[in-house]
Amino acid sequence: MSDIGTRLKQQRKRLGLSQRELGHFGGVAANAQGRYESGERVPKADYLAAVSNAGVDVLYVLIGRRTGGAELDSIIQRMSSAGFASDDIFVDVQHAVRHLVTTIEELSQAYDTVNRKSRIGPVDIPVTAEQ
Repeated sequence: MSDIGTRLKQQRKRLGLSQRELGHFGGVAANAQGRYESGERVPKADYLAAVSNAGVDVLYVLIGRRTGGAELDSIIQRMSSAGFASDDIFVDVQHAVRHLVTTIEELSQAYDTVNRKSRIGPVDIPVTAEQ
């Protein structure tokens, strides 16, 4: 099994999908999905773009590097050094995106893919009135 195939299979299992289900998202049959995962074939860009919409971390599948908080920090640092940080709106967006990514990562880690349910109870999301 190739590294790409191994990581693709990991992502499929993380999402709790069958080969048929992920193949459907990618526009391929279950046997093609199986060939991608076994390393017999390499997925094309259009397939990878399509499965990214199902939640597959394509960067991880291709090169083994996960997207998320660390990547976000790197992007924010580059934008800040380019002079974007002086804009108050950018700072607000930066905080909101960081919070969103952190929340998604926490929820992803708390999801039981075998039973397809959260390992934690319902999440309370505070609602604030506009000022």
